[in-house]
Amino acid sequence: MGRPRKRRACIWFRPRSAICATSPCARATCWLAAPRWCARISRVTGRLLQSLGITAKLVVYNDHSTESERDALLKWIEEDGASLALVSDAGTPLLSDPGYKLVHLALARGLSVVPVPGANALLPALQLAGLPCDRFLFAGFLPHKSAARRTVFAELASVPATLVFYESPQRLHDCVCDAHAVLGDRPAATARELTKMYEESRRFTLAAGAADECLLGTMKGEIVLLVGPPVESRAGLEDIDTALRRAMETLSIRDAAAHVATATGAPKKQVYDRALRLKNGDD
Repeated sequence: MGRPRKRRACIWFRPRSAICATSPCARATCWLAAPRWCARISRVTGRLLQSLGITAKLVVYNDHSTESERDALLKWIEEDGASLALVSDAGTPLLSDPGYKLVHLALARGLSVVPVPGANALLPALQLAGLPCDRFLFAGFLPHKSAARRTVFAELASVPATLVFYESPQRLHDCVCDAHAVLGDRPAATARELTKMYEESRRFTLAAGAADECLLGTMKGEIVLLVGPPVESRAGLEDIDTALRRAMETLSIRDAAAHVATATGAPKKQVYDRALRLKNGDD
């Protein structure tokens, strides 16, 4: 008797364009393994399959897909013993894509999930930025509204790692202004169209980018924004504490923190937290 066929779901992380970006590994793996495919944008994926000479049933799977539809896809794997290829239209790792729900359910039901390498902007951007990349935090897409963006930046202000975001060119300058207002001045970089013909990257500080929109250029396409980690030293904290104690002699805690943050370039939330600790005698 032959070995039983492994029941599995393959995940192919496909770029939004560029058939040439389809790796030989993705072509070989999915061509042989998947008689049925599902994708968020069937029209685009259908053209891609046709160009690669792949004949398979293509099913639409998107944000509106229900639990019962996910169940039906996985039952097909369980009952027929064949594989299913899930295409992520926005690249690795299942960005802006409902695929993680299908993967979660597949794993819960004991199916094997096989990732197939594909397009990714995050890691090439880190390589180009010249910022510390031994530790980084990918925070995905930022909110459209300024207040919500500043809330996200405040939550991440003390993370000791390079921060990576995806942003649109229309909101890039406003985003940099919000980052500077909350995080203080830090080294930063942008990158777009990575590994393609019009690849471009820029390096600047948040203060410079907020003050001069021309530094960011007229970038088109989807942007990767990278912000360096906070630079904290004991001497720096001591300087901030000294300035806060002096300022709090005549100002409220909030006004003293705002004054010291502006003078030192330190993040406002960090300075305000230090002011509260000093006021309460925690330090």
